Amino acid sequence: MTPIGALHRAIMRWGEAERTSSRLAIQRWVDGVAYVDVQARTYAEYWTGQNTAALKADGPLWVVLGDSTAQGLGASSPLHGYVGQVLNALRRKGTPWRVLNLSRSGAQTRHVLEDQLPLLDGLTPALVTCGIGNNDILATPPRRFRDHLRQMIDRLPSSSVVMDLTVPDRLWRVGGAVSPYVSGINQLISNSATSRGLPVAEVSRYARPPWRGMLAPDAFHPNNLGYRRHADALLAALPEKLL
Repeated sequence: MTPIGALHRAIMRWGEAERTSSRLAIQRWVDGVAYVDVQARTYAEYWTGQNTAALKADGPLWVVLGDSTAQGLGASSPLHGYVGQVLNALRRKGTPWRVLNLSRSGAQTRHVLEDQLPLLDGLTPALVTCGIGNNDILATPPRRFRDHLRQMIDRLPSSSVVMDLTVPDRLWRVGGAVSPYVSGINQLISNSATSRGLPVAEVSRYARPPWRGMLAPDAFHPNNLGYRRHADALLAALPEKLL
């Protein structure tokens, strides 16, 4: 075989290997999305059962508002999401904390306003946390998104902690394009919460690249370690009297 022929064969083999690798990567991602989709149903069922038990029990009540991250999607179990990890930390000193998780997978700010906040009527929670907005970034017009955030923060109880948003990795094509926008949204969250005297859990400071080893198989939701960062951000923002 001539040197040119050998080079051609090597290039063809490399190309086939690259195509095979790409197909496998895509298949792993598709499988990961399907895996998290199943979690969305099973985790919602888990929290529904836990909510029923929490309302019948005694002890300080923590109400969670939010989206799939509050459900713990991507973690190995619902209790390995940030809600479960923080709940475990709150209970370490023997206080019988209860959690009422009103979050829903796929929720946007309008769902917190219309569906979740009204469920607080008649409750006297010792703590309310709200982490929402990831699903609004590409789905809600910017002005409406900002209006919803202001309205939501205005309506939160005084016992609330507001969580800001993870800023997408600039190395991602879409992430790099929306990073400045999300940073601006986080500034609005901070300003609006501060004006009401509400603490802000700076998830954007704790959950930062590199993401290697921190993401679920769908390459979007955090895994157990990724949620550890969210939990650390929330624990750092909680009033000392609760810990």
